[in-house]
Amino acid sequence: MLEKLDFLTDKYKDLSKKISDPEIIANNTVWTKYVKEHAEIEPVVTKYQQYKKTVSELAEAREMLADAKDKDKELEDLIKSEIAELSDRKEALEEELKVLLLPKDPNDEKNVFVEIRAGTGGEEAALFAGTLFRMYNRYAERRGWKAEIISANETNIGGFKEVVFMLEGKGAYSRLKYESGVHRVQRVPTTESGGRIHTSAATVAVLPEAQEVDIEINPNDLRIDVFRSSGHGGQSVNTTDSAVRITHLPTGLVVSCQDEKSQLKNKEKALKVLRARLLDMEIARQNEEIAQSRKSQVGSGDRSERIRTYNYPQGRVTDHRIGLTLYQLESFLDGDLDEMIDALVTSDQAEKLKNAE
Repeated sequence: MLEKLDFLTDKYKDLSKKISDPEIIANNTVWTKYVKEHAEIEPVVTKYQQYKKTVSELAEAREMLADAKDKDKELEDLIKSEIAELSDRKEALEEELKVLLLPKDPNDEKNVFVEIRAGTGGEEAALFAGTLFRMYNRYAERRGWKAEIISANETNIGGFKEVVFMLEGKGAYSRLKYESGVHRVQRVPTTESGGRIHTSAATVAVLPEAQEVDIEINPNDLRIDVFRSSGHGGQSVNTTDSAVRITHLPTGLVVSCQDEKSQLKNKEKALKVLRARLLDMEIARQNEEIAQSRKSQVGSGDRSERIRTYNYPQGRVTDHRIGLTLYQLESFLDGDLDEMIDALVTSDQAEKLKNAE
């Protein structure tokens, strides 16, 4: 580990010189590349500097202890206390460095497409899909991300049979990638006169936004159909062929978009979603290969995997992958997700560390 950290420190110093070089600054493409690399390495190098300083202070304290032994009992006890504190700090920094050196998910900093579909439970499942949609949008607001609806199939009572939306913000995928799977709700529906608790579900899929360099699509592999929009309000609804449906012939994937009045804008949005789904298929294929040798503690992200239960009568939310229950359902549904997501990130890191040993 120390050899790798020394190598990264030397690279960081080299990059620091390069991004200050006037000739490189004049070439914006190269300069931007170096600045990005510099920023990625900086947290590791900073933590390593703290580690080396702690190791040095620990060595000095041990030398002082040897000099003070049997000479000054009060000073000896003081130095022993300092050594214990420095030893704990050194151990903590070592663990933090191990986490920082774990291979980074190349998609972590990307924007995401979130797809929510009502599952078992009829109208109640559609209402729950609407609840999840609001929850993720409130979370996006808390983090300063931009939200944009791509397509939505609403029900008459305010829920969604299906809704696809994009969240734009730094690290969106790194925070939300653990949300893919089946979300189950237990509550008394507003339509239930007898007060009986019903169980219904919605499926969430989180896809990293794919760039053209990530996924290349052959135009000959696409069938593009246009049709009239349908939905609530808007002068363009049912008057112009602005809605777009794209079928990717090799995979059979179908993407529709009718949120914009412009056919061109709907086509651009639909292609973005299609590209994201194709990238997601490739990620799933790679994960399946990894899963043959090990299974991640936080789950594979399989759409059929039940990951969480929202229990209204008890005011709790439980994540079944890590066994964590929070009795703060109201604030959770209002977008206060960080405690749960942090626990999922920690669990994932612990699993990766275990497999790296």
